Order: sequence, then C-alpha cells, then structure tokens
Amino acid sequence: MKALKKIYLPLLLTSFFSFTNLNAQQWGDYTLYSIKNSSNAYLIDTNNATYHTWTGLSPSTAYSSYLLPGGTLLRTVNHPGNSFSGGAMTGEFQKVSYSGTLLWDFVYSTSAYCMHHDICPMPNGNVLVIAYESKTGPQTTQAGCSSAITMWPDKIVEIQQTGPTTGTVVWEWHLWDHLCQSFNAAKDNYVSSTAAHPELYNINLNPQKEVWHTNGLDYNPVLDQIIMSSHMNNEAYIIDHSTTIAEAASHSGGLSGKGGDFLYRWGNPTAYGQTGTTIFNVVHDAHWIPEGYVNEGRIVGFNNNGISMSQSCVDQITPPVSGYNYSYTANTAYAPSTYTSRLSCTGYTSNEGNSQQLPNGNQLVCIAFSGLIYEVDPAGTTIWSKSITGQVSQAFRYSACYVNNTAPAIPTITQNVSVLTSSAATTYQWYLNGVQIVGATSQNYTPSVSGIYLVRVTDANGCMFSYSANFNFSFTTSVLSIFNNQNELTIFPNPSTGIVTIETGLNENKNYIVTVLDAMGKNIITAENSKTLDLSNLENGIYFISVISENQTSVTKKISIIK
Repeated sequence: MKALKKIYLPLLLTSFFSFTNLNAQQWGDYTLYSIKNSSNAYLIDTNNATYHTWTGLSPSTAYSSYLLPGGTLLRTVNHPGNSFSGGAMTGEFQKVSYSGTLLWDFVYSTSAYCMHHDICPMPNGNVLVIAYESKTGPQTTQAGCSSAITMWPDKIVEIQQTGPTTGTVVWEWHLWDHLCQSFNAAKDNYVSSTAAHPELYNINLNPQKEVWHTNGLDYNPVLDQIIMSSHMNNEAYIIDHSTTIAEAASHSGGLSGKGGDFLYRWGNPTAYGQTGTTIFNVVHDAHWIPEGYVNEGRIVGFNNNGISMSQSCVDQITPPVSGYNYSYTANTAYAPSTYTSRLSCTGYTSNEGNSQQLPNGNQLVCIAFSGLIYEVDPAGTTIWSKSITGQVSQAFRYSACYVNNTAPAIPTITQNVSVLTSSAATTYQWYLNGVQIVGATSQNYTPSVSGIYLVRVTDANGCMFSYSANFNFSFTTSVLSIFNNQNELTIFPNPSTGIVTIETGLNENKNYIVTVLDAMGKNIITAENSKTLDLSNLENGIYFISVISENQTSVTKKISIIK
C-alpha cells in the first residue's frame, strides 16, 4: 500500500478514527505533487495554499514522488545518459530531507538494464524498483518467442542503501524466469497449453520490445507480496516477496509455495487464454487499500480508458484471498468477473494518473495530463480540487501527524520457549498466516498452532504503526526439551493404541498444561495436570505431546498411534 497508499507501514490512526463516520469531510492535511520534468515538489494544504516546497531539485522529476514519515521526499528522476529510451524512463531515484538535504542518490541504469516508471518505499527503508532488462533476438527465440526481436522484459529489484550514492540488490524477481509458450517444443518454456498455466506469462501473447511496460508497484507487508500493473497487457499481477532470490527465479518456495510464479492476475482474461470481460483498458497504479481503511484489502487500478476514450475511471476489486494464495478454478478466469466498485473520473488521461483511497472512504484522484487533482467523498461528490499547469503523474494526501513524525521502529519478535514477545511499543496486534488474531493485542502472545506470525505496533503519538518481519513458529522444532534433568517427560506406551501415561518429573504441587498436536502443529487436545490421556479417537499417525509448566518451561515428545 503506498504511503497512505504506498508505505503500508504507517496507518494514520488518529485521523482515521476522527473521520471515519464523516463522509462529507475532507481527509488529511497536505497534498504532495511534483510537475513532471520540473525541479520542484510541493505540499499544499486543503485551502490550496503552499505549505512546503522543495526547490532546485536535480535532475528533474521523472514520474513518482512520495513522502516518507517525517517529511522525507522520495522521487524518481531523469537520469542523464540512459542507454534505454522511452516513456517514463527514469534510471535514478533520490531521497531528500524535509530541509532539502540529499540523503540518497542512487542510479540504476546501465547498458543492460534501466529503471522506469514507479518505485515503492519499503517498511525497512529499502526501495522496490521496476527496471527493464535487455534480451537479444537469439535470447528471445530460445525462450520460445515466435519473432527474433529485442525484448525488454521487466524485473523488480529491492535496493538497500549502503552509502549516499550506493546501494545493493537484496532481492530480485525477473519476468524472464516465468514464461511459457506453445509455439516451439524444441525451445525453452514449452507447455502444451499456455491457457493451462495462468501462473506464467505467454511470451507470444504480444511480442514486442516493451513486452509488459510495468507502470505501478505496491507492497503488502502482512502478506509479504508485491502487486504491479502492466500497460501493454491490461493486467495487474501479484507475486510472492517472501522468497529467496533463488526461489523467486523458480516455481516453488516462499509463503505461497509457488516461488516467483504469479499468485494472481486480473483485468484481462484473454491474456491467459480464458473467456471473460476485459475490464482494464490501459491500467496504471495498481495497489492495495491498506488495512484499517474503508474497503481494506481491495485491489485498485487507475483505468485510463475504462469508461471511454475520453473518460477514465478508478476500479476496485475484492480478490479471492486464500491464506498466502488466491482461489482459482482451472481453465477459467480469475474471480471476480468484474469490478467490485467503480469511480467515474472527472476528466481523462490516456496515460499515467493515480488514485489514493483515504481512511474515511474518500478518494484522491490525479488526472495526469490535465494536471487536475481532486478529492471525492464516498458518494462521489467532489469536495476539494486543485488545477495545476503541467503534467502531474501522481499525487498523494498526508496528515500533519505523518509529515511531522517519523514512523515507529520496525518491531522484532523474540521467542522464549512457547511465548512470542514483541519489542516494546504503544499498542500491539498479532497475526497468524496473514490474518489478524482477534484479541491478540498484548506484547506477548502464546501460539496454539504452528504458523507464520507477525506483529503490528503503534508509535507513541498514536498516529502511525509498522509491521514486524514474519516469524516462523513451529511446535515440532521450537518447543523442545527445556526441562532440567530431573523434569524429563516420559510417555508410555509408545507406540500406543490409545491410552497413554504421562510422567513429567514435576513436583506434585506444580501445575502444568498438556497439549496434543497433530503433525501439522494443530492443537487437538488440551488438559490440565493430567497423568493419562485417551488418544483412542485419533487416527493412526504421528502426534506430539507437549507439557508446559506454570513457569513456561516445556518439553515435547513424539508419539505414534497405531491401532
């Protein structure tokens, strides 16, 4: 979700709860915009007065400008001397402090690759970048392309800062690793039916140099996933970011188990050989609506020709999320069959443009080529607007709290036996496998099942929060013998047909809890101070019996049920 759309790490809690039920109210305090190919960036208030200006920026603004918590400007710029040329070619990005100090100036442009269009600030301070990489005619034909043409397939790289002008790639994904074709069985990526592989891209769908022309990028920290939009193919795609670089180049691994293959795609069923209505007609700015906002979790795209060749729209869909994957029926189009909601724009831009969904249900819309930025309430009524001379690719609204305060530190999770503990913060919310755990709002959490846990914390001002990295908790590997020698756990008979006896070595006046877990770590039996357990109703298989004492020390033993 990007800074209120793009940096999903902070949610402006105070403003959200203040405005949720005031549909006709404007939301937030300041709007950020930059005029394309200019040297300035602006924050204006809701009376259209200039609140802050960054001046003398060099090189000039290329496409994206975002505000980071505390007022740091993140922008793409027109790098001089790019080997690649074309629309929205950038090659460089910068971080500039509120006072105008250049904090990071990073070039990602060589004869082999060049960044373009959008970027995405990450909660950890890294930056996601879209880049073209060049493939020659012999390379494209070897990949199964029907034409020996030069191609510029996209890649996504995550850059970590190492100095004022340096950075290192810590994660990357390449479209080139996830192709399919049914044109030539003697070449790479051959499948008998491309329609049977929507997780891959058919290289012969639309063979041309800018094969995808990706233009929008967003990150979801709860699911650890990336979404991107393709101009050429009228689709939005979701991929797994939890993979290693090697897994991202493969078809397995990561939280989804699918490596770098598409987890979900939407907007144009014909792009993967299925019937259905093509909704996107030139799409930009794919993103999620952040957690805690009205319609949270929806996917949004700016549909340039969505209404007609003279009127754009903003489309929202509710994706069929299923854990870290998305429900799909083979040989059909991905659900839903059409948009969940549509906002018809006041105006038209054939390219670029964006929208931002605000916490109270309002939407900010940027009509790029005409320079019109406006806010509508949930009824679609315009309640604020600003007309700018020049082209504005994107615009975003922020609260004063966001501008004036840095985000809380990313929380860390530590484990003490079977208890997970977050680093100190103002408030806490725990998640299991990408889903909020109801009532889990303390600094400590004791899991009842194995899985992927993370925690969200709030800053001291109560207006922003951030998310931890994923924490993989497993009873089978994490809750092992931590009792001292005289407190060993004995379970007999083992294997058993049902009734088992438990000897813990604990003193008679010590309390303890016994849990029985299946092979997947699911808690299926819980008992207090039990000396025997009746497991006769369980199916044959491997189980784990865990005893946790009142001081949280524990021991786990494996048992086989054979009847």
